[in-house]
Amino acid sequence: MAPRWKGKDAKAKKDAEAEALKEPMSKIISQLQSSLVQSDTCGFLSDNSVHLAVGAEQIDLFDKACFGRPVRTVEKDKLWFQLSFEEAFYLSYSLKCLNINESDTGPQNDEELWHYMKSQKETFPCLYKAYSHLRMKNWVVRSGAQYDGDDNDLDGRLRVWSDVHCATRLLGSVAKSLLVLHVNKNGNYNESPLCLANYSVEERTITRWSPEQCREKDVVNTH
Repeated sequence: MAPRWKGKDAKAKKDAEAEALKEPMSKIISQLQSSLVQSDTCGFLSDNSVHLAVGAEQIDLFDKACFGRPVRTVEKDKLWFQLSFEEAFYLSYSLKCLNINESDTGPQNDEELWHYMKSQKETFPCLYKAYSHLRMKNWVVRSGAQYDGDDNDLDGRLRVWSDVHCATRLLGSVAKSLLVLHVNKNGNYNESPLCLANYSVEERTITRWSPEQCREKDVVNTH
């Protein structure tokens, strides 16, 4: 699926494309990965998210890479960032650039993190597979809650055509496309992150059908 650049006219869209190509997401992710490794950054489990103290440079990289969000605190000497489980596990498990601690037991290995996150969010394995699938393509992955929507279809939304139709109408007006991912577990085992190798992801792009785009101009009359 080709990117759709925002802009009021062709020149604005071309400028937006040139700006994105000047600093590609792969380069930003590499810079963030290097910065986290060099600073030996640690995150801390907190209910359904991970918090970490970061420097000003890392705040900028997190923002450019579209990971998490800043958290306001009363501590003036520290800047805190909040990551979702999917974001934190991607940085820890896939990019190997973030250590994550549990307040009582200290550093968590991959297996411990997987079990904890799965216990807090039942849908975590499928959501993480979908998240990592898109991140590995250097796509920006954000929660749909920021756009009055959902980042997954597990809660029953978009399961009837009226919801799909409304979504495609909305996305068409903001230069976005509706991409639906189907995650196939290919089995019931999910007790280890190693199960992700067995998961497969199927992509489907849904667009709004317009009667004006009918394949043939002649209409068949029926009686």
